[in-house]
Amino acid sequence: MERLFLLLEKNYEEMVAIRRYLHERPELSFEEVHTPAYIANFYRELGLEVREGVGKRGVVATLRGGKPGKTVGLRADFDALAIQELNDIPYKSKNDGVMHACGHDGHTATLLILARCLTEMREELAGNIVFIHQHAEELAPGGAKAMIEDGCLEGVDVIFGTHLWAPTPLGTVLVREGAIMAAADRFEIVIQGKGGHGAEPHHAIDAVVTGAQFVTQLQTLISRRVNPLNPAVISVGHFEAINPFNVIADTVKLAGTVRTFEEEVREQIIEELELLLKSVCLGAGATYTYNYYRGYPPVVNHPQETAFVAEIARDIPEVDHVKTCEPFMIGEDFAYYMEHVPGTFFFTGAKDPCWETAYPHHHARFNFDERAMLIAAKTLGNATLQFLQKNR
Repeated sequence: MERLFLLLEKNYEEMVAIRRYLHERPELSFEEVHTPAYIANFYRELGLEVREGVGKRGVVATLRGGKPGKTVGLRADFDALAIQELNDIPYKSKNDGVMHACGHDGHTATLLILARCLTEMREELAGNIVFIHQHAEELAPGGAKAMIEDGCLEGVDVIFGTHLWAPTPLGTVLVREGAIMAAADRFEIVIQGKGGHGAEPHHAIDAVVTGAQFVTQLQTLISRRVNPLNPAVISVGHFEAINPFNVIADTVKLAGTVRTFEEEVREQIIEELELLLKSVCLGAGATYTYNYYRGYPPVVNHPQETAFVAEIARDIPEVDHVKTCEPFMIGEDFAYYMEHVPGTFFFTGAKDPCWETAYPHHHARFNFDERAMLIAAKTLGNATLQFLQKNR
């Protein structure tokens, strides 16, 4: 491990340079062109086997070791978000309205430099490593499922992934056996009333009032219908009625998200959300359309692989704490990989110790301590080498 750690430290400045280069050139989910081309060219220069256009936009590179053995998959995502960056930094996004506001630029830089260092150790490797660079993590249906269908996991025995996590202090690694991230679904609703003059509500069916009643009552699904021992979240993020101030709206559009861990709870909410909507609209004399879109399933870590990463993370000099975290209600399509092969997904703390607070992920001022990339690379690299060594 010492040789790998020294190589990573030697290449750390380039890791930072790659991250900043990508940060200046963010690309939205399913619109990535420059980023996958950059990644593929990097691997070609390393002399690895490269597949482009995997699942349409993904990149897969394979490093074959000098000795026979198992195959480890390592995954990083590379898409950005539709956010106008507000950070005043030298490497600020050059693409208006698009920003790496979740750390995927760091994930990509981490895996590229880790790949370079492991390539230098090729003859020592007892097995193979598949580097999976995934597009479109941020937008369902995501890139993972399509990449799997296109063969990115063929021959892979185990998979590891990490997320640089700005709310958690640098030097902390968060792990959890079982469900660590939630299923992330979306719903869209249109409530159809009857428009009218603001001074004559008795001649109208107010879609705004009907929508407001629905949103208010929606939380009773969580507080009174779902078993309180089963975590669930419903949030309405969009409520739209475009009307002059003195006109009663005939139409309201709503959209929101549902987060669950248990499939039974997920099915319950899908059904009861519409029952509630139907009853509210019936009472108001309104009609509705309801569309529910299943997003990513929960990220469920395998016990053996999670315990393994927790153990080897303690060998990283820069890691001060390895903690079992509470489940997160956020979603991740890394879930699909672990439906096919055993693995684990962990969080690498990325909050600068000098910061009093860190801006959250998906914020226009999001950033992270770049030293976290080195910790992530060492942890993923250590897990890879030790897995291959133990399974020769």
